[in-house]
Amino acid sequence: MDMNKMPEGMDHSKMHKGHDPHMGMSEHDHHSMMIADFKMRFYVVLALTIPIMLLSTMIQHFMGVNWQFTGSSYILFALSSAVFVYGGWPFLTGLIDEVKAKNPGMMFLIGFAITVAYSYSVAIVFGLKGMDFFWELATLILIMLLGHWIEMRSVMGASNELELLVQLMPADAHMVMPDMVHDVKTDTLKENDIILVKPGEKVAADGIILEGESYLNESMLTGESKPVLKVKGDKVIAGSINGNGSFKVTVSHAAKDSYLSQVVKLVDDAQKSKSQTQLLADTAAKWLTVIALVTGIGTFLYWYLTGQTLAFAMERMVTVIVICCPHALGLAVPLVVAKSTALSAKHGLLIKNRTAFENARKITTIVFDKTGTLTVGKFEVSKVVSLKKDISENELIRLASALEQKSEHPIATGILQKVKDLKLAIPSAENFKAITGQGVEATVEGKKLLVVSPGYLTENKLTLPDGFTANDTETVVFVLIEQKLAGYIALSDEIRPESAEAVKTLKAENIKSILLTGDNNKVAASVSKTLGMDSFIAEVLPHQKLEKIKELQSKGEFVAMTGDGVNDAPALAQADIGIAVGSGSDIAAETAGIVLVNSNPKDIVSLVLFGKATYRKMIQNLAWATGYNVVALPLAAGVLFKEGIILSPAAGAVLMTVSTVVVAINASLLKVKS
Repeated sequence: MDMNKMPEGMDHSKMHKGHDPHMGMSEHDHHSMMIADFKMRFYVVLALTIPIMLLSTMIQHFMGVNWQFTGSSYILFALSSAVFVYGGWPFLTGLIDEVKAKNPGMMFLIGFAITVAYSYSVAIVFGLKGMDFFWELATLILIMLLGHWIEMRSVMGASNELELLVQLMPADAHMVMPDMVHDVKTDTLKENDIILVKPGEKVAADGIILEGESYLNESMLTGESKPVLKVKGDKVIAGSINGNGSFKVTVSHAAKDSYLSQVVKLVDDAQKSKSQTQLLADTAAKWLTVIALVTGIGTFLYWYLTGQTLAFAMERMVTVIVICCPHALGLAVPLVVAKSTALSAKHGLLIKNRTAFENARKITTIVFDKTGTLTVGKFEVSKVVSLKKDISENELIRLASALEQKSEHPIATGILQKVKDLKLAIPSAENFKAITGQGVEATVEGKKLLVVSPGYLTENKLTLPDGFTANDTETVVFVLIEQKLAGYIALSDEIRPESAEAVKTLKAENIKSILLTGDNNKVAASVSKTLGMDSFIAEVLPHQKLEKIKELQSKGEFVAMTGDGVNDAPALAQADIGIAVGSGSDIAAETAGIVLVNSNPKDIVSLVLFGKATYRKMIQNLAWATGYNVVALPLAAGVLFKEGIILSPAAGAVLMTVSTVVVAINASLLKVKS
């Protein structure tokens, strides 16, 4: 196995493919083995460095002793060769890989520096006049190994978050057979299998509860901290933790299509995808490599040509090249990316497009669409009014329910719920047809029936009934039988308790909130006023939403739009940042850059604040990594040599390691405020 390296720019994609946690060696194990390899090399080199130090004339000189003896320089040469080959192996193979890929980076620089130092010292042993620097070579390799070992551990911390998501899926499931319950591997489950979930266990597959009920903790998947009651007919998500009931589940699809697998794949893709900030950092790292080589060679020539010894000039060159390794710079962004993407997934914020997420800091206006985001989204029938003597209220709602049984719309759900409560039988409907943005029509019991919005009445020049007044917070649908107005049903939707707080936080961040809805003006005005929103746009048909977003953008606003990802697709694509909400276990909200698992408006606020925090971390890391080079490089080149300040290659390696570790620690401090 090639233990050679974690290349500059940290290719996280190699670190955790969306692998099956139960097959072969995972990336996680591979990574652990690489860490163990660096650790082992570190300890071996440490053991060899002690005699190398003691045999070095410079160290002896420093200690005021003289332990030279015949052949001591050959022993020194042998020990140092072992350190160079065994300790330097990951860097040397890394150098070869980077040269092959025509992409010189960190490994190239370290490999180059240790090869120069080693070759020069060997030449001294075999007759060249001067002072070898084997001890510097040994300490340099020792510190580079230590740095890599520490840094890979921090990197692994960042990607562990994704591993935790992978591990949420239990390995085994209890499959219900006609005569017994049989344990099978989770990845062998297929659609329509029936599994049993016992108290305290994790749900092994997405599905629908067939019998039994229990409270489930879905917090690791959706960020929703309260356990949710699930009863017969409810959907359950693989990976959620069961409370103390037991139930049977009809499996909806194979493990690889489960919600959790999709999340893992999504997080993995997002960690691999590069945003503008990442590309900027990559470019900077490339330039730093060039600067390192040019400055290194320049430093060597300057000192050598101004009369310093060859050893001194070589040492300066090696130190400059080591210090200038673009390691901290190459890691500055990827570490924050790995951490932020996985962390957000645990909080129900799924990032599909990195650039959209990093741009969250630029948002000036958030357009809230869809009743279900700021309001509960559960319409309840508040009144039924019949306008015909021969039709009772119950008859009116019974007929209307025939048209609504195929619809997923919140209004339909409200009407069907009411019919259920009244224990009425729902008649069947034929020739069903939707009227875009205005309602539905069908034939029920031989009569042509329409359930439509007030907009349909005005458009078709039908007069509103006498004495009809819509309450501010009610949404009204009219029932027409054979094109004659038979009555209306009013439904109302309560505002989510978290909405006002979310709008208030956005205001504090100087972000305008606008309500965009197909509801009537009165309802929209009432919701908007209650929540203290900046404005509202009401009675908008799906195809007009796109225009409204464009209008806002033309005024120079940076617009984020929240919608349900299906009928809002064009508008979500038009917005600067599309946020699909409430798509629960349907992550296929293709046009959105970000998917929020819950419809909670506080998640939108978390997203904006987390986007800002992530960007801050990236900038802090980039500033640190660049600033460190600006200060350390001149020192390494020997600018203050006349003042007696000079950095040894080992000190250069320590500084480089410290700079990398600082970047890693800073990235790991990132948190989601919920």
